[in-house]
Amino acid sequence: MSPMHASWLRPRWLFSRRAVKTLLWLVLVVAAAVGANVAGIYLVGSVAAWEHWLAASAGYFFIWRLCLYGATVYGWVWMRRRLLAREDNAQARRRLIRAEVAGVVAIVALEASLLMQAA
Repeated sequence: MSPMHASWLRPRWLFSRRAVKTLLWLVLVVAAAVGANVAGIYLVGSVAAWEHWLAASAGYFFIWRLCLYGATVYGWVWMRRRLLAREDNAQARRRLIRAEVAGVVAIVALEASLLMQAA
C-alpha cells in the first residue's frame, strides 16, 4: 500500500448518510433534554425547586414510562409478526430473540437505576 493511499484515515462508516442522520438525531434528543431541563429550572425558579418538582412528580413519570413501554411492546409485536411472515427462518428468530432480550435488559436496568436513585 502506498503512503498516498490512506483510506484507513477516513472510515467509510463515519461519513455515511446513516451515521450522519443518527448523529443528528442524537444531538436533537440531547438538545431537547437540555432544553426541557433549562425551561423547567426557569419556570420553577431554581435548580433545587426543579429537583423537588421532579421528585414529587416521579409517580406520574413512572406511569408515563409504563404507557411508553406498552406502546413499544404493541409496536414490537406488530413488527415481529410482519418480520416473521417475511423471513421465517432460524436466523431471523435468533436475531429477534437477541433484540428482545437486550431490550428487556435495558428497560430493567433503567428502572432499577431509577429505583436506586429514589431510595
